[in-house]
Amino acid sequence: MRRKELREDSLRPRHGERRVLARLGRAGEKMAFLNILIVLFLGSEAPTLFAQVVGDEAEMQRLQNRAEEAIANGDADGAALHSGKAALMAGQLAKRNQADSAFGRFYRGAEALFRSQEHGYRALALYQRAGGQPPASSGVCSTMQLAGQSINQAMDLLELERPGSSALDQRHAAESKNLLSQAQGWVKTIEEMEDDFQCQ
Repeated sequence: MRRKELREDSLRPRHGERRVLARLGRAGEKMAFLNILIVLFLGSEAPTLFAQVVGDEAEMQRLQNRAEEAIANGDADGAALHSGKAALMAGQLAKRNQADSAFGRFYRGAEALFRSQEHGYRALALYQRAGGQPPASSGVCSTMQLAGQSINQAMDLLELERPGSSALDQRHAAESKNLLSQAQGWVKTIEEMEDDFQCQ
Protein backbone atom coordinates (compact mmCIF):
# COMPACT_ATOMS: atom_id res chain seq x y z
CA MET A 1 0.00 0.00 0.00
CA ARG A 2 2.81 2.38 0.88
CA ARG A 3 4.58 1.53 -2.40
CA LYS A 4 1.40 2.33 -4.37
CA GLU A 5 1.05 5.70 -2.62
CA LEU A 6 4.67 6.57 -3.40
CA ARG A 7 4.25 5.60 -7.04
CA GLU A 8 1.10 7.72 -7.40
CA ASP A 9 2.81 10.66 -5.70
CA SER A 10 5.76 10.44 -8.11
CA LEU A 11 3.36 10.80 -11.05
CA ARG A 12 1.85 14.04 -9.77
CA PRO A 13 3.31 17.18 -11.39
CA ARG A 14 5.42 19.29 -9.05
CA HIS A 15 4.61 22.92 -8.31
CA GLY A 16 6.86 24.37 -11.04
CA GLU A 17 5.60 21.83 -13.56
CA ARG A 18 1.97 22.61 -12.69
CA ARG A 19 2.58 26.30 -13.47
CA VAL A 20 4.13 25.48 -16.84
CA LEU A 21 1.43 22.97 -17.79
CA ALA A 22 -1.34 25.32 -16.71
CA ARG A 23 0.20 28.15 -18.76
CA LEU A 24 0.49 25.92 -21.84
CA GLY A 25 -3.08 24.70 -21.37
CA ARG A 26 -4.37 28.29 -21.21
CA ALA A 27 -2.44 29.07 -24.38
CA GLY A 28 -4.23 26.23 -26.17
CA GLU A 29 -7.60 27.49 -24.97
CA LYS A 30 -6.74 30.99 -26.20
CA MET A 31 -5.85 29.65 -29.66
CA ALA A 32 -9.16 27.77 -29.86
CA PHE A 33 -11.00 30.99 -28.95
CA LEU A 34 -9.06 32.92 -31.62
CA ASN A 35 -10.02 30.30 -34.20
CA ILE A 36 -13.70 30.81 -33.37
CA LEU A 37 -13.37 34.59 -33.63
CA ILE A 38 -11.77 34.34 -37.06
CA VAL A 39 -14.55 32.08 -38.33
CA LEU A 40 -17.20 34.47 -37.01
CA PHE A 41 -15.41 37.43 -38.58
CA LEU A 42 -15.06 35.81 -42.00
CA GLY A 43 -18.49 34.23 -42.02
CA SER A 44 -19.41 31.26 -44.18
CA GLU A 45 -17.00 32.25 -46.94
CA ALA A 46 -13.94 30.84 -45.20
CA PRO A 47 -13.28 27.30 -43.96
CA THR A 48 -12.54 26.72 -40.31
CA LEU A 49 -8.77 27.13 -40.41
CA PHE A 50 -7.89 24.26 -42.77
CA ALA A 51 -10.73 22.02 -41.52
CA GLN A 52 -12.39 21.91 -44.95
CA VAL A 53 -9.14 21.82 -46.86
CA VAL A 54 -7.89 18.46 -48.10
CA GLY A 55 -4.31 17.33 -48.28
CA ASP A 56 -1.27 18.60 -46.47
CA GLU A 57 -2.80 21.79 -45.05
CA ALA A 58 -5.52 19.77 -43.32
CA GLU A 59 -2.91 17.34 -41.99
CA MET A 60 -0.78 20.22 -40.71
CA GLN A 61 -3.74 21.64 -38.80
CA ARG A 62 -4.68 18.19 -37.46
CA LEU A 63 -1.16 17.69 -36.12
CA GLN A 64 -1.16 21.12 -34.48
CA ASN A 65 -4.49 20.34 -32.83
CA ARG A 66 -3.15 17.02 -31.56
CA ALA A 67 -0.12 18.80 -30.10
CA GLU A 68 -2.42 21.20 -28.23
CA GLU A 69 -4.52 18.30 -26.95
CA ALA A 70 -1.41 16.43 -25.80
CA ILE A 71 0.02 19.35 -23.81
CA ALA A 72 -3.41 20.06 -22.31
CA ASN A 73 -3.29 16.46 -21.03
CA GLY A 74 0.22 16.92 -19.63
CA ASP A 75 1.90 14.84 -22.36
CA ALA A 76 4.90 17.00 -23.28
CA ASP A 77 6.56 14.22 -25.30
CA GLY A 78 3.43 13.71 -27.39
CA ALA A 79 3.04 17.45 -27.91
CA ALA A 80 6.65 17.70 -29.10
CA LEU A 81 6.15 14.79 -31.50
CA HIS A 82 3.05 16.26 -33.11
CA SER A 83 4.51 19.77 -33.29
CA GLY A 84 7.58 18.38 -35.02
CA LYS A 85 5.42 16.59 -37.58
CA ALA A 86 3.40 19.77 -38.15
CA ALA A 87 6.66 21.63 -38.75
CA LEU A 88 7.73 19.02 -41.32
CA MET A 89 4.39 19.35 -43.11
CA ALA A 90 4.68 23.15 -43.16
CA GLY A 91 8.20 22.80 -44.54
CA GLN A 92 6.94 20.62 -47.38
CA LEU A 93 4.25 23.17 -48.20
CA ALA A 94 6.86 25.95 -48.17
CA LYS A 95 8.99 24.05 -50.69
CA ARG A 96 6.03 23.87 -53.08
CA ASN A 97 5.83 27.66 -53.10
CA GLN A 98 8.49 30.11 -54.13
CA ALA A 99 10.67 30.91 -51.13
CA ASP A 100 10.24 34.68 -51.53
CA SER A 101 6.52 34.55 -52.27
CA ALA A 102 3.85 35.49 -49.74
CA PHE A 103 2.73 31.86 -49.48
CA GLY A 104 6.31 30.63 -49.13
CA ARG A 105 6.95 33.02 -46.24
CA PHE A 106 3.63 32.08 -44.64
CA TYR A 107 4.49 28.38 -44.58
CA ARG A 108 8.07 29.02 -43.44
CA GLY A 109 6.64 31.14 -40.61
CA ALA A 110 4.30 28.30 -39.64
CA GLU A 111 7.21 25.84 -39.80
CA ALA A 112 9.33 28.02 -37.49
CA LEU A 113 6.46 28.44 -35.01
CA PHE A 114 5.74 24.71 -34.84
CA ARG A 115 9.47 23.96 -34.54
CA SER A 116 9.72 26.40 -31.63
CA GLN A 117 6.80 24.68 -29.92
CA GLU A 118 8.44 21.31 -30.52
CA HIS A 119 11.63 22.50 -28.79
CA GLY A 120 9.67 24.03 -25.91
CA TYR A 121 7.64 20.88 -25.30
CA ARG A 122 10.78 18.74 -25.62
CA ALA A 123 12.52 20.89 -23.01
CA LEU A 124 9.57 20.45 -20.65
CA ALA A 125 9.66 16.67 -21.12
CA LEU A 126 13.40 16.62 -20.37
CA TYR A 127 12.84 18.82 -17.31
CA GLN A 128 10.15 16.46 -16.01
CA ARG A 129 12.30 13.36 -16.53
CA ALA A 130 15.16 15.01 -14.63
CA GLY A 131 12.92 15.48 -11.59
CA GLY A 132 11.28 18.80 -12.33
CA GLN A 133 13.42 20.82 -9.94
CA PRO A 134 15.20 24.07 -10.90
CA PRO A 135 17.77 24.89 -11.98
CA ALA A 136 17.24 22.90 -15.16
CA SER A 137 20.07 21.01 -16.83
CA SER A 138 22.16 22.52 -19.60
CA GLY A 139 20.36 20.21 -22.04
CA VAL A 140 16.97 21.66 -21.09
CA CYS A 141 18.24 25.23 -21.30
CA SER A 142 19.95 24.70 -24.66
CA THR A 143 16.71 23.23 -26.01
CA MET A 144 14.89 26.34 -24.78
CA GLN A 145 17.46 28.45 -26.65
CA LEU A 146 16.53 26.60 -29.85
CA ALA A 147 12.88 27.37 -29.11
CA GLY A 148 13.77 31.05 -28.77
CA GLN A 149 15.70 31.11 -32.04
CA SER A 150 12.84 29.46 -33.93
CA ILE A 151 10.20 31.78 -32.50
CA ASN A 152 12.24 34.84 -33.49
CA GLN A 153 12.35 33.51 -37.04
CA ALA A 154 8.60 32.85 -36.96
CA MET A 155 7.88 36.39 -35.78
CA ASP A 156 10.00 37.88 -38.56
CA LEU A 157 8.22 35.86 -41.24
CA LEU A 158 4.67 36.13 -39.95
CA GLU A 159 4.85 39.88 -39.31
CA LEU A 160 5.61 40.32 -43.02
CA GLU A 161 2.29 38.64 -43.84
CA ARG A 162 -0.12 40.82 -41.90
CA PRO A 163 -3.55 40.99 -43.56
CA GLY A 164 -3.63 43.74 -46.14
CA SER A 165 0.15 43.82 -46.51
CA SER A 166 0.68 40.69 -48.59
CA ALA A 167 -0.56 38.72 -51.58
CA LEU A 168 -2.19 36.05 -49.40
CA ASP A 169 -5.80 35.16 -50.08
CA GLN A 170 -8.46 35.84 -47.46
CA ARG A 171 -8.25 32.44 -45.76
CA HIS A 172 -4.46 32.39 -45.53
CA ALA A 173 -4.39 36.01 -44.38
CA ALA A 174 -6.72 35.08 -41.52
CA GLU A 175 -4.61 32.05 -40.63
CA SER A 176 -1.46 34.19 -40.79
CA LYS A 177 -3.03 36.54 -38.26
CA ASN A 178 -3.91 33.58 -36.05
CA LEU A 179 -0.39 32.15 -36.27
CA LEU A 180 1.11 35.56 -35.48
CA SER A 181 -1.07 35.75 -32.35
CA GLN A 182 0.14 32.28 -31.37
CA ALA A 183 3.75 33.30 -31.94
CA GLN A 184 3.36 36.44 -29.83
CA GLY A 185 1.91 34.39 -26.99
CA TRP A 186 4.60 31.75 -27.37
CA VAL A 187 7.35 34.37 -26.99
CA LYS A 188 5.99 35.17 -23.54
CA THR A 189 5.57 31.49 -22.69
CA ILE A 190 9.21 30.78 -23.56
CA GLU A 191 10.37 33.64 -21.34
CA GLU A 192 8.29 32.36 -18.43
CA MET A 193 9.43 28.76 -18.92
CA GLU A 194 13.07 29.85 -18.90
CA ASP A 195 12.38 31.77 -15.70
CA ASP A 196 10.71 28.72 -14.11
CA PHE A 197 13.58 26.50 -15.22
CA GLN A 198 16.11 29.09 -14.01
CA CYS A 199 17.93 29.07 -17.33
CA GLN A 200 20.47 31.89 -17.59
